[in-house]
Amino acid sequence: MRPVRTAFAGALLATFALAGCGQSDGTTAKATAPATASEPAGFPVTVKAENGDVTIAKKPERIVSLSPTATETLFAIGAGPQVVAVDDQSNYPAEAPKSSLSGFKPSVEAIVAQKPDLVVVAYDNDKIVAELGKLNVPVLWENAAVKIDDAYDQIADLGAATGTKAKAEEVVTGIKTEIDKLAQAAPKDKKLTYYHELDNTPYAATSSTFIGQIYGLFGLTNIADKAPDAAGGYPKLSAEFIAQADPDVIFLADVKCCQQSKDTLAKRPGWKALSAIKNDQVVQLDDDIASRWGPRIVDLAKTIGSAVSKASN
Repeated sequence: MRPVRTAFAGALLATFALAGCGQSDGTTAKATAPATASEPAGFPVTVKAENGDVTIAKKPERIVSLSPTATETLFAIGAGPQVVAVDDQSNYPAEAPKSSLSGFKPSVEAIVAQKPDLVVVAYDNDKIVAELGKLNVPVLWENAAVKIDDAYDQIADLGAATGTKAKAEEVVTGIKTEIDKLAQAAPKDKKLTYYHELDNTPYAATSSTFIGQIYGLFGLTNIADKAPDAAGGYPKLSAEFIAQADPDVIFLADVKCCQQSKDTLAKRPGWKALSAIKNDQVVQLDDDIASRWGPRIVDLAKTIGSAVSKASN
């Protein structure tokens, strides 16, 4: 699994700073055209994605998702029955029609063989957006979220694109409500510091990133913000830097990929005496949930909230 994680980490570092999304409610002439007997209400619709304004003529019936985040979102908003194939990294939900398709090394031929009327991607690897465009296949490029609002906006995008706008709005409202409730309930008086480990290289994520903003809601201070190359959002930290910062809580997002735990951390030079290790404040996250920006960010928020409460007692 390590090669996949390495590929993801590279894509993560390169794309989290480039996300941009938005949804149009159909203010163009095409988008506001009246529905016919063969066109469900709301179509044609124009959605603003990373690849510009994408007009979808009719409700998609054969969606191909090359983004694990988009896959989770599509099923959460009720568009699951419209999905005919997902990429090899889309492992949630269980009923998603997983295939050998790759979002990192996309094959135009393999994608087209699924006869899609909509393809959703998180990365434009091998210029797949333009290549599918040449074949008149509608593509939504929903890049990695930079802000929490980007995640909400992408859910809205997919809702508009698939004819499930109302359900998408319901999902967004539910996420916002739950995360706000969790954040407000978390104790913040101890001013806890934390370290979020992306992989055991180790790379971290600063407060300016999507993941860092979620931690920020819980009043946590990110040690990575003071790293020498923190400006890029995903600095590679030295073992010495982390040992000196001595975070109160350590969150590991490299459990599945790299089998990291409190015990493995304790074997790193100079780490055995870290407060988080001595006080049993090392939190093992689900790698997938911690690296995606879809509906399950609520689950991540719950884990963070529980960890903050435990560390504050």
